[in-house]
Amino acid sequence: MKTLNSHTLIYDNECPMCNIYSKGFIKCGMLDKNGREAFTELSVNNKTLIDFDRAKNEIALVDHNKNEVIYGLDSLLAIIGNSFPTLEKIARIKPLYWFFKKIYSFVSYNRKQIIPSGKEHTYASCVPDFNLKYRLTYMIFVVLFSTYILSLFTVRSGLNLQQGFLQELMVCVTLPVLQVVFLKSYLREKIWDYLGNMMTVSLIGSLLLIPALLINLNPAFHMIYFGVVVLIMFLEHIRRCKILKLNFLPAASWLVSGLITLSIIIVFTLKN
Repeated sequence: MKTLNSHTLIYDNECPMCNIYSKGFIKCGMLDKNGREAFTELSVNNKTLIDFDRAKNEIALVDHNKNEVIYGLDSLLAIIGNSFPTLEKIARIKPLYWFFKKIYSFVSYNRKQIIPSGKEHTYASCVPDFNLKYRLTYMIFVVLFSTYILSLFTVRSGLNLQQGFLQELMVCVTLPVLQVVFLKSYLREKIWDYLGNMMTVSLIGSLLLIPALLINLNPAFHMIYFGVVVLIMFLEHIRRCKILKLNFLPAASWLVSGLITLSIIIVFTLKN
């Protein structure tokens, strides 16, 4: 790999994803051993160069030769392009660049909901701004993905349940709606952070169901497996509530909402 010297990547050290890929750049030799710096441990020189608020949303790359800073996708392309110029040229083709930029923003604005940090958030923390468009996009993505996986699981479980994509979509949409109805006054300003974390719990559950789609075993196994997945989701829900400094109420409400949703779907299925 060709090392990009005299550059420093300002990474979010409270974000496991950012920590992994920035360390990967150094291990691969794409940045020198001092080529990254934690956002919460900024040197005086780098702090004066970067746009502090922008760097919370888009990772900053400082060019010490020119005393210039680039952000977000451009930072990553500059590092990757130094070793793989062809890849950078392809990624900078307008439609692809637009797509990758949207993906970058999608992940960046939701990263604290995908992998939350238990550390206390202060002004100096690298916490992205709340972006309603990308939060709703994340929620819609998880709802559709979870619906697809659940509909496949229902068909392949061998339980002869007459549920299809639309019924599963009702489950995945009704659950967050009920949570908002039940918890809006309790969550207040934390409602969007909670919903983002709740969607990640759903995403984790859907991913855990995928292995069961690859094995053709009896219905009893699928029921037990599904129960284990729900238990894991419940425990993860509790863990994330603790990180958000919420009590047991949202997790309990999540269980109640799930039972209500399931009851509605069963009634709807029997009527049809």
